[in-house]
Formats: sequence, structure tokens, C-alpha cells
Amino acid sequence: MESRIINIDPDILGGTPVFYGTRVPIKNLFDYLETGETIDYFLDDFSGVQREQVIKLLKMS
Repeated sequence: MESRIINIDPDILGGTPVFYGTRVPIKNLFDYLETGETIDYFLDDFSGVQREQVIKLLKMS
């Protein structure tokens, strides 16, 4: 798996930070978690995001 977690590219959602290799904004994960949803629920809704990316991101924050 690619070791990068976050991608910021002005050509992808206007530079919004997204999970690398996807168009899924990082903010979506935090929105899910803030409302009490689980990581599994998030991953079910955004199948392009890998569990390893989520875990690494959460360890960074």
C-alpha cells in the first residue's frame, strides 16, 4: 500500500485535503467520528479509503 495518507491537489476538490488515491475529504472521517459513528461505518460508506490510512491519520492527530 502507498505510504501517503493525505493528498492536497488544487485539481482535486479545489485543494481540499483528501485521503490519498481517493476524492474522499479527510474532514468526512472526523465528521463521522464526531457524530458517534464508527470507523467501520465510515469505511463502509467510503470503500476507496483503506483502514490503514484511517489508523495512520488518527495516530497523527
